[in-house]
Amino acid sequence: MDLVIRNTRLGHAPEEGAVDIGVAGGRIAAIAARLDAAAESVDAGGRLACAGLVETHIHLDKSRIIERCGPEEGRDVAAVKRIRPLKPAFTVEDVRARAERTLQQAILNGTTRMRTHVEVDPGIGMRGFEGVQSLIADYRWAIDLEICVFPQEGLTNYPGTDALLVEGLKRGAKVIGAAPRYDTDHAGQITRVFELAREFDVDIDMHLDFGNTPEAPDIPLVLELTETYRRGGRVAVGHMTKLSTMPPGEVAALGRRLADAGIAVTVLPATDLFLMGRDQEHDIRRGLADANLLLEQGVNCSISSNNVLNPATPYGDCSLLRMANLHANVLQVSGRERLRECFHMISSRSARLLNHADYGLAVGNPADIVIIDAATPEQAVAEIRQPIAVFKRGRRTVSWPLPQLHRPS
Repeated sequence: MDLVIRNTRLGHAPEEGAVDIGVAGGRIAAIAARLDAAAESVDAGGRLACAGLVETHIHLDKSRIIERCGPEEGRDVAAVKRIRPLKPAFTVEDVRARAERTLQQAILNGTTRMRTHVEVDPGIGMRGFEGVQSLIADYRWAIDLEICVFPQEGLTNYPGTDALLVEGLKRGAKVIGAAPRYDTDHAGQITRVFELAREFDVDIDMHLDFGNTPEAPDIPLVLELTETYRRGGRVAVGHMTKLSTMPPGEVAALGRRLADAGIAVTVLPATDLFLMGRDQEHDIRRGLADANLLLEQGVNCSISSNNVLNPATPYGDCSLLRMANLHANVLQVSGRERLRECFHMISSRSARLLNHADYGLAVGNPADIVIIDAATPEQAVAEIRQPIAVFKRGRRTVSWPLPQLHRPS
């Protein structure tokens, strides 16, 4: 063996006690108590390990631009409108530099797999795509990065965008997305995205049903097309804030339909909290879809970051544990099992949403291992505990020294 991580608790079974994880050739070779192997060893000190945190929905291409944007006007954030005039000046080098800083921060916080949404349209062309794509090979030593190409400002009403989506798929985008809220023809955009997904045999990951009222949802059409095109297990929808305006019984019923169709849901706590309820001046709605309630109906869910330091989310440190904690706080999640599910929604459930069959601490899988300064997943979420070591394919990529108190002599 090349490496043994000793005395660690597995994130999916911490109650089973401490074990050792043996690594050979970049893969997990053995998991057992007290492995007898002459190899480099790392003592986890009884702390929690998982196969890396997984970011399913982030926008690397437009991160870290908040200082370039004009101020908010009243209660209306108008994030897309404020970013639009900046896009023609974005260069490949600029996008790459900003995206790289955000990617590095995610890696430092224990993320080992990521899906980033990248917008294409005549205003930005392929420059955002090229800037982000240039990071994939350069950072493969630390993170597996895939691109979801999508039309942020419209598709049917923005000539030239369709051809750029096709170009992105031809250049290697693994996923196609949508943002029908910004299209004059919601159904036309959604239908076209399903057509392209079938043509290029890629997954679908849409921004869907963001709004302060439950009226006119797009999810019924997505359900219909998922079944028509037989894309179950290959469709995800993000935001879904309209669910937060519906009675729990109606959400549960819709959740069962989503589960039956094989549609996953991503909740984006930081962005949705910042943007929702802007039509109110007091007693402001929280505006987050209840991922735990959806899980109880059989829906696979993830919790993710969405934006970092831009008008839609003018803060962020790329900590998925912070996102899970924020979700738990806002949705008033309590109890060991429900908090544990919040952890799984930034790890194993997120990997399942990405259809990564090789994820997990199991013999034969890639040795992607994150040690977190916690004894259980629920403690990691409740206390936002820091990852202290990260390994990608058996090679150490991150170290965080533990803080110390210095008492007076």
